[in-house]
Amino acid sequence: MSDKLVLLNSRLSHLTPVSPSTDWDRVLADWLATKRSPHTRRVYQKDIQNFLSDINLELGKFLSLDRHGAYALVSRYKGELIKNNLKSATINRRLAAIKSLVAFSYNCGHSEFMLESVKGEKLSSYRDTTGVDCETFKRVLSGIDRTSLKGVRDYALLMLLWSNALRRSEVSKANIGDFDQKSKTLRIFGKGRGNQSEIISLGTGTVTAIESWLEARGERDPDKALFVSVNPGYRDGRLSTQGIYDVVSDRCQDAGISKTMSPHRIRHSSITAALEATGGDVRRVQKLSRHSSLNTLLIYDDNRKNHQGEVTDLLDSLI
Repeated sequence: MSDKLVLLNSRLSHLTPVSPSTDWDRVLADWLATKRSPHTRRVYQKDIQNFLSDINLELGKFLSLDRHGAYALVSRYKGELIKNNLKSATINRRLAAIKSLVAFSYNCGHSEFMLESVKGEKLSSYRDTTGVDCETFKRVLSGIDRTSLKGVRDYALLMLLWSNALRRSEVSKANIGDFDQKSKTLRIFGKGRGNQSEIISLGTGTVTAIESWLEARGERDPDKALFVSVNPGYRDGRLSTQGIYDVVSDRCQDAGISKTMSPHRIRHSSITAALEATGGDVRRVQKLSRHSSLNTLLIYDDNRKNHQGEVTDLLDSLI
């Protein structure tokens, strides 16, 4: 065997097929490793743990079932989730985790069934696209004390979320080197794009806010996170998606907003405001939202115009 093949085999040794006495923990770990997002790995692992606990079976015994028994068991599990009033999105995610693991095991030769016939709950996407209007968001920004390091950070963070309708994962992943003050751009890694990045343009106000944050922070290392914690004990640690959620929630509560606010609510707000400002130009706004389907933006536009309410008022006036 050549030296190159020896080296290749050593690199792939952890991927060799499991023995007849299958190491099911290894199977689970190998499957989780195929998920790029740490959040997805974390959630899917918990979903599988909950599933196995609820059906009172070990992973190996479940994957050793025949297709009829597996279908009956997972269908029964879905019924219990519905009976317990779990949200449809949660049920679908749990089923997706189970089906993904089963498909992986089947393709690896560890099980003899698939679960394509197990269907998820029907969802109506983006039924609620409401957020806050521009004046309300201005109130949030004006309430931030920008004489403190935390205030400077939060202001820059909220400006970025609002002006570019970003997802919190996209902000959390950004490094200082991804920000270019001269070209007024930011490199982001969008949802579902793996390790493919894209460059987005930033508004002047957002660039100024980010630059003020970096100056106050005193950090220019391009490999460091763009937004970090300022809390003692975790100073300079990358601001997580939960940390970004907490910033949005706390700042909106401080501004007297009773509605539960999140980074995604800010995204809804920005997209709706953009549709208002452009007179419903969904193609232009799609460049901001980066939705793959124009139909999604049409839902935002329909909700913004409230055609249903107009027709209801028309019918009401007829009697």
